[in-house]
Amino acid sequence: MEPDPAKDFEAEIELLRRIGQGDRKSFEEFYDRLSGLLFSTAYRVLNDQAAVEDVLQDVFVQIWDKAPLYNSSLGKPLTWAVTLTRNKAIDRLRSIQRRGRLQEKIQRESEIFEQFDGRSSSDAVASVETNKLVRRAIEKLSSDQRQVIELAFFSSMTQTEIAEHLNKPLGTIKARIRRGMVKLRELIGPEL
Repeated sequence: MEPDPAKDFEAEIELLRRIGQGDRKSFEEFYDRLSGLLFSTAYRVLNDQAAVEDVLQDVFVQIWDKAPLYNSSLGKPLTWAVTLTRNKAIDRLRSIQRRGRLQEKIQRESEIFEQFDGRSSSDAVASVETNKLVRRAIEKLSSDQRQVIELAFFSSMTQTEIAEHLNKPLGTIKARIRRGMVKLRELIGPEL
């Protein structure tokens, strides 16, 4: 016998209604019905089983908490649960990416401070100020120039690697770097 979507829809609405009243058995049944699909949804976004398991736990807590607010006229329970899962997975992915960028920044800063071992404190302060000056100048470049300068000097990529990475002709990359360096000299020269 084939599943009847209309009956599934009505059954899921009833489960959510009972979950909203605190019925744990209904919650377990709802979990059994949807957890596999929700796992797949989150896995497509995160591609990491541990992160997906965390997301599913958060989603099912959210379903438990928000079941009384569910409105069947706004969509199917399955659509609602998938949307919650997808949004939570995207939030987790963004958080992971932000954490990665923060760790990279901390690593770069610690590498800078390691260079200060043997320098006087005034040399160290001057170097930090110079780095800030350079960073502010880089931020004033066009986005194309800033991108290639950062890839070349902060990611240590060759011009050829940058061209391949950005899928641009090598000559374009060389020109952007050259124009960016000229602009940096104009911006920084008077400050040093």
